[in-house]
Order: sequence, then C-alpha cells, then structure tokens
Amino acid sequence: MKISAQLAVWLCAAFGLVCLGVALSGFSGATSVTDAVEREASLGYAWFWTFLALVTAVFGVLSWMIQKGKFARVE
Repeated sequence: MKISAQLAVWLCAAFGLVCLGVALSGFSGATSVTDAVEREASLGYAWFWTFLALVTAVFGVLSWMIQKGKFARVE
C-alpha cells in the first residue's frame, strides 16, 4: 500500500497532536500522584509520548520536504 507524501504529512500531524495530548495529560497528572515510584512511572510515560511526538514531527517534516520536491523531483 502506498500513501502520498501529502497524506503522510497530515497523518503525522494528527498522530503528533495525539501524542502531545497524551504527554501533556501525563505531565499534568504526575503532579497529583503522591507515591514517588508512581510519579516517576507517570513522568517516564509522558516523556515516552513526547519522544513519539518528536519522531512524528521529524517524519512529518521529511514528508513535507519530499512533497515539495526538496530531495528529488516529484513525479
């Protein structure tokens, strides 16, 4: 199955927003946890989703550059 570069940009944007939402939820919820072990687990979970959002943003930018023909000719 092939997807276009434009579709990849939009899918990356949507998934990146979901990842950022989950990460922000994890960061905001970590302040209310009283147990230190659970707080660290919650922060680790939130940082993982932040990392996923960053990776998604990189692939979204690469897809956008491919769409605009920055790497090679678009056929």
